[in-house]
Amino acid sequence: MMDITPIVPEGKQVIESYGDGIFTVTSVRHNNSIVVLPGKVFPWLISDAKELNRKNISVILENKEEIEILLLGTGKNLQNVNSEIIAILKQADISCDVMDSGAACRTYNVLLAEERKVAAALIAI
Repeated sequence: MMDITPIVPEGKQVIESYGDGIFTVTSVRHNNSIVVLPGKVFPWLISDAKELNRKNISVILENKEEIEILLLGTGKNLQNVNSEIIAILKQADISCDVMDSGAACRTYNVLLAEERKVAAALIAI
């Protein structure tokens, strides 16, 4: 049998599973939405993409030096995101890709394995 798990640098936060309102990141269970950076995980008090505003993306902006690409997981399905949020992130030199949370989890792990400066803001599904 061949192992196709990406090799991730030691000490990085890897998303291992998601669903039922829970994310497992590097063997730690997180209930509800989270923001994942390569070195740390933050709780994210949001349950719908319509709730996005400058205040609830502040943790992302506060860590902007660590982020080039933000994968914004909008829950079970892809949802539109307020263009003002995208503009705020762009002004901070953060490229934002919006997708459903499952796709964001998978993409995050791939980019992390490539040692990219990636973060994932994930609405729980």
